[in-house]
Parts: sequence; structure tokens; C-alpha cells
Amino acid sequence: MNSKKRELIFSCLQAINPAPTTELEYDTGFQLLIAVILSAQATDVSVNKATKGLFREAPTPEAMRALGLGGLKAHISSIGLYNSKAKNVLKTCEILIQEHGSEVPRDRSALEALPGVGRKTANVILNTLFGEPVIAVDTHIFRISNRIGIAPGKTVRAVEDRLMRVIPKEFLKDAHHHLILHGRYTCTARNPKCGECPIFDLCEYSGRKLGEDATVGRVDDAVK
Repeated sequence: MNSKKRELIFSCLQAINPAPTTELEYDTGFQLLIAVILSAQATDVSVNKATKGLFREAPTPEAMRALGLGGLKAHISSIGLYNSKAKNVLKTCEILIQEHGSEVPRDRSALEALPGVGRKTANVILNTLFGEPVIAVDTHIFRISNRIGIAPGKTVRAVEDRLMRVIPKEFLKDAHHHLILHGRYTCTARNPKCGECPIFDLCEYSGRKLGEDATVGRVDDAVK
């Protein structure tokens, strides 16, 4: 895919949704961190259902630590892998209290040192909470980066590195959420909604699938 196509794709997505953001519900940076930890191999909808009561009862690291393992599990037992997640959350609360003044650190290495936080989760926090121009490659982004042709790669890290190189700088901060939302609701894993897709004419998957050359007419109309 050439740079002009990429620019048109993100121009279109930006025109449709000028301020994309996470669908996880939170009020503070701490709550976002916990929600993202809980969202591993779970849907945002299921996490939001669990954290509604959890954050009401335990909105801070100190309050969440005070719940103890049993109290925390009672709130998140509907989420997959809740046993291991509960242990990681409590350990994370302890580190935040002892080492970071109960605040979420902005440093990548400090974030990745927290239990249950890997590169993807750290990138979500850096982007969503702190506005850093980074991309957390989840299953949606990995799929559509390869399918659409924006940044093909065989591994998550390869796709992330390529996206960081090829996405125009003016779109980089919001690209993470644009791609996730597009993959979640339009370019779905099964039966992608090509007939409803605003970037259909630029998508290299549509060209391969239908045997047609991609054009920019529909995207130009959307950007206008």
C-alpha cells in the first residue's frame, strides 16, 4: 500500500470520528489501568459490567487493596481468567502505592514492571491516558493491518513497528482507536461488512476479493 492510500484511509476515519477513544469506562488513570488489565481475553462490555460496581466500591489503589483477594474476585468473577487477574491487580495496587504515590506511571518500563501489564497494555495506557503517539496491536489491529494492507506483518511487534513507520504523523495519536473501532464494528473477523465500509475503495482486501482496482471516490466523498 502506498503512502497516499494510507493518508486517505486515516483522513476518512478521522472525518467520521474526530475524537475516537476507548470503550472501557473509567474516571481516573488508575481505573483505566485496572480495566485494561482485566480486558485481556475479555470484551470491553464484560469488563464494564464488572468494573461498574468495583470502581464504585474501590476507586483507588488503597481501597482496592483493602478488598483483598476474595473481595476483588467477587466483583470480577464474570471475567475470564479472573483468578490470575485478581492476583495481578492486587500486586499492581501495592506497587502503585509503594513506588508511585498511588499514581499511574508514564514511563514504559515502569508500566511493564507492573504485574499483568505487557507491551500492549502499556501502549494502551500511554496512548489513551497520556496522549502518546503509540499503537497497541490487539487482535483487531493485527487482523485489519494485514487484511487491508496498511501494515502487513507476521507478528504483533512487526505490525506495530511498521504502523509506527508508515502512518502519517498527524494521524498517529488517534490511529490506535481508529483501527480498533474499525476492526470491531466494520472489518470484523468473520463476514466483514465491506458493503458498509467507508474505506472500501482503498482496501487492498476488497481488491483481492472482488478482482477490482481500488479507487478513491467513496473516501474522497467521506472526507469532504
